[in-house]
Amino acid sequence: MKNEVIDSLIDNNPKLADDRAALEAMQPSAYCIHRSWGFGQIQSYDVGQGKLIIDFEEGDMKGHAMDPVFCIDKLEVLGPDHVLSKSRTNSEEIATMAKKDQVGLVIEILSSCNDCCASTREIERILQYLLTPVKAKKWWTNVKKQLVKDPRIAAPNKKSDVYVLRDEPKKPEEEILEEFSEAQTSKEKILLAEKLLELSSDKLELKKDLPIVLSSLTQAIEEAKRLTLADRLYGVWIRNNLARDVEEDVDKLEPTSASVLEEVEDFAELADELPVKFQTRFLDLLERVYPEDWKEKIIAIFRKSNGKITAECAHFLVDRELSELLLDSLKSWLNEQKIQASVLLWLIKNRTTRKFEALLKPLVAPQLLNPIFSAIDHEALHNLGTRRIPLAEILLDDESLMPDLLADADLETAKDLAQTLILNQGFEDLNKKSLLARFIKVFPEIQSLLKTDDSDDQPEDETFFVSEESFEQFKQELGVLISEKIPANSEAIGKALELGDLRENAEYQMAKDEQKLLLARRTEMEQSLAKAKVTDFSDAQTDHVGIGSRVELFDESAGQTMSYVILGAWDGDPERNVLSYKTPLAQSLLQKKVDDVVETEVDGEKRSWKIMKLSRWVEKA
Repeated sequence: MKNEVIDSLIDNNPKLADDRAALEAMQPSAYCIHRSWGFGQIQSYDVGQGKLIIDFEEGDMKGHAMDPVFCIDKLEVLGPDHVLSKSRTNSEEIATMAKKDQVGLVIEILSSCNDCCASTREIERILQYLLTPVKAKKWWTNVKKQLVKDPRIAAPNKKSDVYVLRDEPKKPEEEILEEFSEAQTSKEKILLAEKLLELSSDKLELKKDLPIVLSSLTQAIEEAKRLTLADRLYGVWIRNNLARDVEEDVDKLEPTSASVLEEVEDFAELADELPVKFQTRFLDLLERVYPEDWKEKIIAIFRKSNGKITAECAHFLVDRELSELLLDSLKSWLNEQKIQASVLLWLIKNRTTRKFEALLKPLVAPQLLNPIFSAIDHEALHNLGTRRIPLAEILLDDESLMPDLLADADLETAKDLAQTLILNQGFEDLNKKSLLARFIKVFPEIQSLLKTDDSDDQPEDETFFVSEESFEQFKQELGVLISEKIPANSEAIGKALELGDLRENAEYQMAKDEQKLLLARRTEMEQSLAKAKVTDFSDAQTDHVGIGSRVELFDESAGQTMSYVILGAWDGDPERNVLSYKTPLAQSLLQKKVDDVVETEVDGEKRSWKIMKLSRWVEKA
C-alpha cells in the first residue's frame, strides 16, 4: 500500500500508528500467511474498495478481498528472504535442499523466524507449505534425528521447548556435558548421561571428561533417596555402557546391577518400570545372578506383568527351550481362573504366530472365555472413566477369535458363556449384541435365550405417570446402586478372586450371584426411568376419578367411610391413604363417577365401595 493510503488509515484510526510497519509490509507481490486461509500472495490494493486483493493457494481463494485493518492481526506478511518466499521465487533451490541438505533447510526455516528459534509446531506449519502436509510429516520425522547431532542447532530437551539456531556451532556432547555439570537431580544426570551415550560417535573424545561423569553418576545412583530401584538399575546400566566404551573395567564399578537386585522385593513391578529397551537385559541379569531359580522368577514376572515385559518373558523362556514350563504355568493359572488381563491379551494376540501357535493351541478353548470375561468385567467396574479396555477391543476386532474359542464347546457351555456376556459391564449394548451374534452363528439355539427390548414377543413399553418427588427419589436410589452397591460388589469379586481356584470358591460364587441381581436391578430401574413421565396432577378432572383425584369412599362391606388420594405409580403411601394408580382399588376406581359402586377382590375377600365425593388433590394440598 502507498504511504498516503497508510496515512489516511491512521488518521481515521490513530491506534493503528503502532502497526504502521505491518501496514507498510502489505505491498503487491509480497507473500503472506493468513491464520485461516493459509499461504498466499498480495496482488494489489483496491483503492475503491479499500481492500487488499490476495491470491490464496488453498481452495477457491484467488482474488480474495480483505480489509487491511481487519486482518492486521491475522495476516503475517513475509519478507523476500523468508524461506517460504524463496520457495516460490526460487523453488529449485529449496527443493534441492529438501532432498540433499535437510539440516540446511531447517536452518533456513529458523533464520526466517523471530530470534532464529521456533517450536516444533511452528516448523511443521512452515514445512506444510514447503513440501505439502503428507510429505512434510515423514520428512520432519527423519530430519529431527539429524538435528540432535548437528552443532549448528540446539535441539530441545522437552516438547515444549524450541529449536534454536546457534550463533556459533557447538558439539551436542559439549552442551550435554555443561548441562550434566549443572543438573540438580540424580534423575536428570542419568537422562543426560544416556543422551551423551547416544550422541557420542567416538567415545574416546570423551575420555578426559568421563571420569568426572562416571564419578558423579555413581554418586547420584548411590546417594539419591528419590530414585526408585528401577531408576537406579537404569542408571547403573547407562554408567556401565559409558565406561565400557572407554575400556573401563565395568565389573569393578559399584554399585553393580547385581547389588541393586538384592534390594528388590517385587521383580515384576521393577520390570514394568524399566524402559522397554532394557527389559531383555533385565531378564539376562536375573539368569546370571540367580542361576538356581531364575526360571521361577521370570515365570512370576510373566504372571504379574503389564505391557511389553509380558511378551519379553515369553520370548525369553521359549528361546531357552522352556516352552513346556510356560505352557504348564498357563494351564495352571487358567484352571485356577486366576490370570492377568495382560497375559490373556498376549495369549490371544500370539495364538496364530509362527513361534507360539503350537504352544498355545491347547489353550484356545471355551474355558478361556470365562477368565477373559472376568478380566473385562473387573476392569470396567474399576475403571469409571473412558479408558479403553484392550481385551474388550480385541474380542470385538478379531472376528475369528470367538469362533476359535467356541469350536469345541457344547451347547450348555455356550449358553452359560452367552449369559455371562449379557451380564458383562465392559461392553456397550451395540458391541454386546455384535458378540452375541457370533455366539448365535455357532450355536443358533442361543437365539431363544436372548430376550431383547426389540424382540417381537415383547409387549410394547407403556409410559406411566409419577410425581417429580418420587422421580427424583428413584433417580437417587439408582445413583446409590451404580456408585456404591455395584462397586462394592466388584471389590468383593476382586477379593474373592485373590483366594484362588474359582471352582471351589464359595465367596466368588456368592459375589457373582449378587452381581447378577444388582445388574438386573440396574437394568430394570434404568428402563423404568425411561418410561416414567413426570406430572404435577394439575390436569385431574372433577367429573370422574383420575390420577390426581381425592376420593371419599363408603366401604359397604365394613360400613365405614374412607378418603383416598390417587397419585403416580411410585407415590403409594398406605399410612397416608395415598394409592398408586396401579393398585387394584385405584384401577377399579379410574373413570368412575360419584354414586358409582365398584367391587374389589383381594386374597379371596370381596368388598364393595361407593364413591361419595370427588375432588382434585391439588386443590386440597
